[in-house]
Amino acid sequence: MVGSLLPTPIITAETFTDPPLPAPLFPAEEKLITGAAAGRRREFGTCRACARQALERLGIPPVAILRDPHGAPLWPSGVVGSLTHCAGYRAAAVARAADVAALGIDAEPHAPLRHSTVLERVTIPEERKQLAALSACRPDIRWDRLLFAVKESIYKAWYPLTEVVLDFDDSVVAIHPHSGTFKARMLGRNPIVNGVRLSTFHGRWLIAEGLVVTAAALRRP
Repeated sequence: MVGSLLPTPIITAETFTDPPLPAPLFPAEEKLITGAAAGRRREFGTCRACARQALERLGIPPVAILRDPHGAPLWPSGVVGSLTHCAGYRAAAVARAADVAALGIDAEPHAPLRHSTVLERVTIPEERKQLAALSACRPDIRWDRLLFAVKESIYKAWYPLTEVVLDFDDSVVAIHPHSGTFKARMLGRNPIVNGVRLSTFHGRWLIAEGLVVTAAALRRP
């Protein structure tokens, strides 16, 4: 599903269920979930299994996938990637860093955000005005959840590239309802990457199987 949103150099692996037995982990990965509940362990293991499956298709042998202090997965040298998980879905996307500079995916249940306070926290006024217009046009789509997923995928692409923590109000998102695409304009933080100022991210979205799935990728020049 997520693979349909990403260009060819990016390899994905996904599953809608956890295996009956938790996927095997490296000792260093086990330390990351010490004391975690059984459901969290299955979720964590399945995500790592998806990641290793995708990496194998890049020709990379199984390795431990750890995380940095901000929770971002640490990929093998020369690889960029992203993980996502929610109820009923786990996925990984990876690519050679020589082909793709940044990559972010996210999946969320296709349901409204739980509280209005959450919407206020993750959007800016311009986006809330856009959500109202979208909802009037297509009330069957949970646009608030979609925008949240878009911002999550942008953050996952942005942070490993810049090592700068991005807040929800550091970007403004425009969702295109008919093309299944989006554009995010970065506000105030525009680092230069590979000689190009990083001011926008483009991506795609879909709704299927009761899920909202979003993906953003930045190709190398």
